[in-house]
Amino acid sequence: MKHRFYAAILMAFIFIGSTLASDKILPYPIYQHKLDNGLNVVTVPFDSPGLVAFYIVVRVGARNEVEKGVTGFAHFFEHMMFRGTDKYSKSEYSAVLKSTGASANANTTQDRTMYHITGNAEKLETMFELESDRFMNLNYSEHGFKTEAGAVKGEYTKNYASPYQRIREKMQDAAFDVHTYKHTTMGFFKDIVDMPNQYDYSRQFFNRYYRPEYCTVVVVGDITAEKVNNLAEKYFGDWEAGNYISVVPEEPKQKGTRYVHLQNGEIPPYISLNYKGPAFKDNEIDMPALDVLSSIIFSNT
Repeated sequence: MKHRFYAAILMAFIFIGSTLASDKILPYPIYQHKLDNGLNVVTVPFDSPGLVAFYIVVRVGARNEVEKGVTGFAHFFEHMMFRGTDKYSKSEYSAVLKSTGASANANTTQDRTMYHITGNAEKLETMFELESDRFMNLNYSEHGFKTEAGAVKGEYTKNYASPYQRIREKMQDAAFDVHTYKHTTMGFFKDIVDMPNQYDYSRQFFNRYYRPEYCTVVVVGDITAEKVNNLAEKYFGDWEAGNYISVVPEEPKQKGTRYVHLQNGEIPPYISLNYKGPAFKDNEIDMPALDVLSSIIFSNT
């Protein structure tokens, strides 16, 4: 399985605690600071006068959805994190970002969820304030939860209209027996249909993973490590650590070729050949090395 990651952020995340310029892996210095609550803070000074990119990488993806009947929640919270807090409503969050000339978005894979803002380096403290508030104080009603669950169902339906997405979904389901790579980041459709009934579970899911020990703040651009670390201590220092440990079941070794056939008259004959590779691990480089390599080899020429 191939899971794409931004190369710069990936390397900053994997090679924790080192300055990599001398190793020639990246031509930029990388500085790391860890808060007492377990939050990782990574700074990458970059020659981008007046601009800064602010990332928060959360180590929760579809792989962490280990309980039956509740898949899709890692992706779901990519949506919910923009619902607002008591301090900044959804519209107020957008207004503050717009006033600073910044833009924000997020994406989810099977291994992580990532939130990012790009904007004026002089407004970095505003970015820290906004992100710390929603990561520590996200608030949503059951009605708001059900509304967003409906939006997720609509997104699934739209994606499923693509025969290529259907092939991918069936391929993953066939490739894995017990590992959570069996379902896509969207989750199983039956779980998405039932998602509006899982308000209480959503609160539990958020409290498990949206904790400092599961998160890494990465700031890249026209900044210094000292400034980033000071702002991280100021805005994230009081974030309470959790105690949940995610245990993903290990997939038994596959003993033979598996096949999926999808009869579809909408597209010409299409074949997809897939090979299992190493799973993502914090302390091993195999998967990210192959991921970066595949991006280089198979990207546009």
